[in-house]
Amino acid sequence: MKLRSIYIPFFFIASFPIVLCAQQKSVFDPLPRARIIIDSLCSPDMHGRGYVMNGDKQAARYLEREYKQLGLKFFRTQYFQEFNFPVNTFPGKINFDLKLKKFDIDVSPGEDYIIGSNSPSIKGEYKVVLFDSLTTRSKKSLKKFKRNNFSDKFILVNLSGIREKDRQKVMEDARENPYGAKGIIVATDKLTWSVSQKAASFPTIETKTYGYEKMKSIEGIRIQVENKYIPDYRSQNVIGYIEGSQHPDSFIVFSAHYDHLGRMGKDVYFPGANDNASGCAMLLNLAAWYSKPENKPNYSIAFFAFTGEEAGLLGSKYYTEHPFFPLSKIKFLVNLDILGTGDEGITVVNGTMHKEEFGALQKLNSEKKYLPEVKLRGKAANSDHYPFDEKGVKTFFIYTLGGIKAYHDIYDKAETLPLTKFSELFGLLCDFSTYLQQ
Repeated sequence: MKLRSIYIPFFFIASFPIVLCAQQKSVFDPLPRARIIIDSLCSPDMHGRGYVMNGDKQAARYLEREYKQLGLKFFRTQYFQEFNFPVNTFPGKINFDLKLKKFDIDVSPGEDYIIGSNSPSIKGEYKVVLFDSLTTRSKKSLKKFKRNNFSDKFILVNLSGIREKDRQKVMEDARENPYGAKGIIVATDKLTWSVSQKAASFPTIETKTYGYEKMKSIEGIRIQVENKYIPDYRSQNVIGYIEGSQHPDSFIVFSAHYDHLGRMGKDVYFPGANDNASGCAMLLNLAAWYSKPENKPNYSIAFFAFTGEEAGLLGSKYYTEHPFFPLSKIKFLVNLDILGTGDEGITVVNGTMHKEEFGALQKLNSEKKYLPEVKLRGKAANSDHYPFDEKGVKTFFIYTLGGIKAYHDIYDKAETLPLTKFSELFGLLCDFSTYLQQ
């Protein structure tokens, strides 16, 4: 990446890489703004940008202020596009303790266990029955297990040590509680949370795997979960745009979801730095770049910040069913999600479907040597590009590769997010936008 011959204080150069897009008339550094945005969106005050303590609304108001400050226009009377959807939340007490015969285990929420996102409220002490490799070793042992009455017990599903696919399926099916247990505990090596639109009839707990001897020693649990199912939670997309100089009625769209997993009880929240405060940081940096008079685009550029992605692509789906302008006016949409690393480059979902645009993206990357690799991927329903793709809009979904592995857990923090290739990806996106506007 070539830099212009311009005087910049040395400490500034040492601190941040400076990005220059193809048509630039000035130096623009996206990293300082990105750090501020990610720190803000991941702060405890945002409550994990979910549906406890109005975390999503706090984040939406933050984005609204940024849009106003940058001078983005809105399509109707405001930046918000409001709509309702059902969601299961956990605003109250969350407690879980294991009782073992021979060992003591202290467990912490988020670190050692999580409550299934569709769990109902429950409180009490219950016996635990182990469901493991010994249970499924033969039809006879499985049949003997099924004879038990589990209505007042929790089944602990321990998947370790099983290689046969038929036995693995039996174990996986046990997660759905076909035996009518009071609840299910799943021992797993990685704890990941989600958002559910439903509340189940039984609770699920995921806990760390503590080794066979300790798992075998678990005889009971003490549990308290307070859920609140909201059938019509009101949330909002945040949408603004910059009018194009030559084609104001045609749009390049950059999108990113701002919601995350929220809170699990009063003490645990999921910051969501990589997923997807990083995408929002890129969205706002692009908005800041194109809001400068000297960078005014030929086509209008819209910035879609979606809610409800973690609950099932709800915000993007709602927008495609209630668009602010005809979807046929979108020349191309680039969805930005998980942009906090980049050591190994990026993956482009839908690259196989739009080979000309993907080829242009690869060429631009090769010419400027922005990223180690631009990888090709086919169609996938894994982020907010998908509802637009289903409506016939040309879309890419771009995410970074390599680096930290924190995902849907409490460790996806702002302070550990490296933003390794954030500036380089910003430059590539600017250049790709220029290509699309030719």
